[in-house]
Amino acid sequence: VGATNIMDYITIDTAGNATDFGDITVARSHLGGTNSNTRGVFAGGNASSQTDRIEYFAIASTGNTTDFGNLTQAISKSPGGASSGVRGCFAGGRPTGGAHSLNTIDYITIATTGNASDFGDLTDTFRIHEGLSDGSRGCFGGGTRAADTNSDVIDYITISTTGNALDFGNLTNATDVLGALSNSVRGVWVGGNDNVNLIQYITIATTG
Repeated sequence: VGATNIMDYITIDTAGNATDFGDITVARSHLGGTNSNTRGVFAGGNASSQTDRIEYFAIASTGNTTDFGNLTQAISKSPGGASSGVRGCFAGGRPTGGAHSLNTIDYITIATTGNASDFGDLTDTFRIHEGLSDGSRGCFGGGTRAADTNSDVIDYITISTTGNALDFGNLTNATDVLGALSNSVRGVWVGGNDNVNLIQYITIATTG
């Protein structure tokens, strides 16, 4: 996938095509994303190389992103994002150098600007996985491990604390490059590599 700086938006309760929102400051691919009710945040990604850049924008307006701060290290390959509405977390990805994937979790306070801090670690190293949350718990599912094998692992964290992730359960199949979404009760992962057409869900407040 080529790098781009384009942001589009939709009005979720209507149907129709997306509209141009603005631009991110540097064209790149494989970013991580999270949000509050008012602010969207992007982190990491790949332009000519991995970046530690974090950018934000006001969801209610249109326009370009603004610099937020930096991750604890430069990463690409889609770090998973999860949010409580107050705090945002970015987990996993691919760093610079020889390692193919990471187990680190960073966090930010979304309403402020500044550099990310260390939250803890995932149960394994993952890249190209997807995160979701119910507002209190963040879950990260699927992805690719350091050995280039796809994973069915789901990890979870309590976003308001810091500490290492715990095992939640497993996806129905091992895959990466998923889509993810959630409400305050249920989390859903969609699709995956090798043209997987599955939609799978969890009840976020439980494990299993």
